Amino acid sequence: MDEWPAPPGLGLALNRMGTFDWDLTSGQMHMDRSALAVFDLEPEEYDNRPETLGSRVTRAEAARLDAMVSQALKSGSVHYGAYFRVRLRDGTARWTHTQGYVRRDATGRPQRIIGVIRDATQELTEFADRPAADDEDRRRTSVVDRTTAALAHARTVQDVIDVLKGSRGLEHLGATSLVMGLLEAGRIHLVAEGPEGSFVPGTRWTRVDEQYPMSEVVRTLAPRFIQTPEDFAASYPRLWPHISGLGITAAAYLPLIAQARPIGALGLLYSDKTGFTNDERNLLVALGSSLAQSLQRAVLYEQEHDLAEGLQQAMLPRRIPEVPGAQIAVRYRSARLGRDIGGDWYDVIPLPGGRVGAVIGDVQGHDTHAAAVMGQLRIVLRAYAAEGHTPATVMARASVFLHELDTDRFATCTYAEADLSTGVVQLVRAGHVDPLLRYGDGSCRRLPVEGGLPLGLSAEFGRLEYPVATVELDPGQTLLLYTDGLVEQPGADLDDGMQLLAALVRSGPGDLQELADRLCDVVDDRAGDDDVALLLLRRRALEAPQSGGRLQQHVAQNDPEALSSSRHMIRAAVRAWGARERADEIELAADELITNALMHTDGGAIVTVRVLTGPVRRLRVEVEDRSSALPRRREAGDSGVSGRGLMLVDRLADVWGVESRGSGKCVWCEFVVPERGAPADG
Repeated sequence: MDEWPAPPGLGLALNRMGTFDWDLTSGQMHMDRSALAVFDLEPEEYDNRPETLGSRVTRAEAARLDAMVSQALKSGSVHYGAYFRVRLRDGTARWTHTQGYVRRDATGRPQRIIGVIRDATQELTEFADRPAADDEDRRRTSVVDRTTAALAHARTVQDVIDVLKGSRGLEHLGATSLVMGLLEAGRIHLVAEGPEGSFVPGTRWTRVDEQYPMSEVVRTLAPRFIQTPEDFAASYPRLWPHISGLGITAAAYLPLIAQARPIGALGLLYSDKTGFTNDERNLLVALGSSLAQSLQRAVLYEQEHDLAEGLQQAMLPRRIPEVPGAQIAVRYRSARLGRDIGGDWYDVIPLPGGRVGAVIGDVQGHDTHAAAVMGQLRIVLRAYAAEGHTPATVMARASVFLHELDTDRFATCTYAEADLSTGVVQLVRAGHVDPLLRYGDGSCRRLPVEGGLPLGLSAEFGRLEYPVATVELDPGQTLLLYTDGLVEQPGADLDDGMQLLAALVRSGPGDLQELADRLCDVVDDRAGDDDVALLLLRRRALEAPQSGGRLQQHVAQNDPEALSSSRHMIRAAVRAWGARERADEIELAADELITNALMHTDGGAIVTVRVLTGPVRRLRVEVEDRSSALPRRREAGDSGVSGRGLMLVDRLADVWGVESRGSGKCVWCEFVVPERGAPADG
């Protein structure tokens, strides 16, 4: 057997070339000092194992080299050559070139590969700096570099295709068009067609073992350069008859290899050249290596994005219910940037008495866990609202649920409970952005709503009191609830985003669905890195009078804002339910009951206003507290300040009473009010 390792030639050393000798039987590869220097390795760092060189070569480059060597060994070739990149200690890349000579025994079995390795950086630099006669080659090198840089920003498969087709890249490469296929479930899926009229029926999906050029390069992991039309016709007789009229004179098909596995193939078609030089081949192979990495990243991005988006969509309501007296539009837009879907959601909850609950929220994070938490939170919040709890209680219970859930996430949320018969809307905000109100004439303003801590955090810090704001929604007015992705932009102030949104709403179309689409179009154009959920609720005039309604609000002690809000709610209900003639009496009696509960009991009160139908239509005011002590009517004291509450209620109301309610009681009073449309007495 010949001496191993083979002695290096003096001429090679003088020309700064290193040598290697690879014993295919033992698997050992000897490299001399000059060869190790090309890889930026010291002799003591190398153990004669080819795998040790893996730290200096990317997986894609290693897979390409392995495929090239395997093809040479299997095909009976006696030599091979390739350019590839080596990663140095400082993280920079070095272009290198290797040539190998295959030694075989008498039976043709390969035994050794003896070859050279050299630094090709200067060579390629000189190639790029050649005089004007070589401008075309220099442009090709520049195009490969620019394309590689542009591919770093491609996030989807279509982005990758657009990069290849854009910026006159094909023109500078000399190609007229390209085709691309992705390997899916053992078949090649054509994702980018060639020139117009080049699609061959039956080739949208092809098997790897079929006689097509993309199938061949995926199967062999080696590039295929088709030199002439005659070469094309002889090599692929099934394909050529369909494309022979397109003027194709040459083609280059490259396997796309990522992490040592083929993921697809790229074909570049030419109409004004024949043959490929070694420089052209090496540049195209380098392009294929960069393209494969970007393409794999894009495929993984789309797969993960689709998975997360599917989960997120499954968690959102399948349909929005029809709500009498309301027109509703909802939208969800996933982020264009970022890999995953977040926890943005909306919900619409029909409630008894002509009321509707509207929810908008955002769970912290942008991953499938955020979407899963969102789904659970949406369900429990809907359940609490359907049970009849006040808006503040709904929010507090949802916060406790999230705090007790096995997660470290918190959520912002706004819950609006609207009575469509009166137009009274009670709003509770948990760390969320303020809603907007659009008037019938198109004008718009921000609704500053006093809020509490985000869900989960309020329970953790024991601050579960959520203030309730009350607004009136007239027919034709629209309440806009949205997540912060609609107004937040990197480097911009939130107030600026709010002003921009208000301007868009003012200039937007009057139709609610068109307005929702318009706002989402702006999000799509912006291509932000956050999801957006949007809910628009417009009150419209009821086609027929409603027989009743119900409003409820919690009033905490020492909370003048809540007391004022409850008075506002009662005043709006009285007007909306056709009891204007008795408005002063009803408001005064209700105010006395609320004040009495706040002064003489521990804790707050729950105020409920409802319409009772029957032989006589009545408006009923209920004030519930946690004290079991029953109130009693007594004469006013000498000062005339105390003792008048129940006397006033007795005089003003048609009937009043007290009911036990669990651990507390409910004091109520009723007023006879005319039917809607009926003339007032007297």
